[in-house]
Amino acid sequence: MNNTKNNPTPKTPEQTVNEVSRIAQGARVKGDITSAADIRVDGSVDGTLYSEGKVVTGETANLTGRLLCTNADFRGKMDGDIHVRDLLSLKSPAEVSGHLYVSKIQVELGVRINGTIRMITEEEFDRTVASLTQAAAPAGELPEQN
Repeated sequence: MNNTKNNPTPKTPEQTVNEVSRIAQGARVKGDITSAADIRVDGSVDGTLYSEGKVVTGETANLTGRLLCTNADFRGKMDGDIHVRDLLSLKSPAEVSGHLYVSKIQVELGVRINGTIRMITEEEFDRTVASLTQAAAPAGELPEQN
């Protein structure tokens, strides 16, 4: 994972308008995904999904493993931990089974959460990302968040 320092180079609107990776409905990805750009997920991901930007999941998205990003709009299903540096917005009919580590959270009526929510600082998020990028553990054996 490419960890951006505290002072990333700002992008112009022309640079970011088309920088969205997409996992379409029906697509199945097994393994870790890292992106400096935003990610839209409507399919299935089994592994660690890391974006330096925003992650948006549709109602058909099904994630298993770990999600790390700056911001997220989440409508799908998650079985695993979610780490968000800034704002996690859970929108109906989202279902999350796992631990949430967020700076800010917004939850719509109808969302199901089976796990814990821990409010973290940006520095705690950055340390988590750094520990994951420096971990020499095999895939699927990433360090636990305290």
